This record gives sequence, C-alpha cells and structure tokens, in this order.
Amino acid sequence: MKRLDPYHGFHYVVELEGLTVGGFSRVKGLARETRVDTYREGGVNDFEHKFASGTGYVNLVLERGLMASALWDWHQQASDGAVRRRKITIALRDANDAEVWRWHADGAFPVKWSLTDFDATSSQVVVESVEFAHHGLRKA
Repeated sequence: MKRLDPYHGFHYVVELEGLTVGGFSRVKGLARETRVDTYREGGVNDFEHKFASGTGYVNLVLERGLMASALWDWHQQASDGAVRRRKITIALRDANDAEVWRWHADGAFPVKWSLTDFDATSSQVVVESVEFAHHGLRKA
C-alpha cells in the first residue's frame, strides 16, 4: 500500500496573469472564513440558532527578494487611480513535482507595497512584500 504524506509548503509556483515577476519566497493569506449570525429564539434557552451570512477573504501577501520593479509599478498605477485587476494563481506541487492543488485569487490588485528594513550590520536579502485585495479564492 502506498503511503500518503501531507504536502510540503515550500514547493509551489505563483503565477500573475500577464505579468512576469520571478519567484516568491513566501505566500500568506490563503484563507477564507464564513461569518455566522446568531439568533436567540424566545423560550429556547439551551441553544442559539446559527446562520451562515457570507464568506470573507483576507488579503493575499506575496514576498520575494527585491528585483525588477513590476510589482512597484503595478501598485503605483493603483495608487494613481488606474486599478488593474489580475488573476493570481498559486499551484502547490508534491515531491514528484506534480501539481496537487491550485487556487485562483480573482480580480486581485495591490493595496500595499513594503520592503524589509535596511540594516548595515546584517547581510540579509532585501525582501519586497506586496499585499493584494481580491474577489475571493477558488480551487481550480
């Protein structure tokens, strides 16, 4: 019988529709949460009714070593009011390099751009972090 192990979080590919930007060292924000409203019915004291009221998505954050200015330029355009939405795809791969999961963040655009601190006493790589708002995650 073949043994099934959990997938590793370091083997993935990020694709930004129509934008070549290189590899990313970290992806954060692959999350969704369904909100719940509660309702207490008169005379019923042993529980509350719970109803799903919609699903929300946190912003997606991509981090990489600072290289080309493509993400800065995209955020600058959004800051200037020319918001261009793109699909961001994250594809998780297994140990044999086969794709096992794929998520799409539709209608994404950058809402925050930042760099790690500069420190003359350290030799760390400068990391660019870009946060994206989007219309939600879907599994492909």
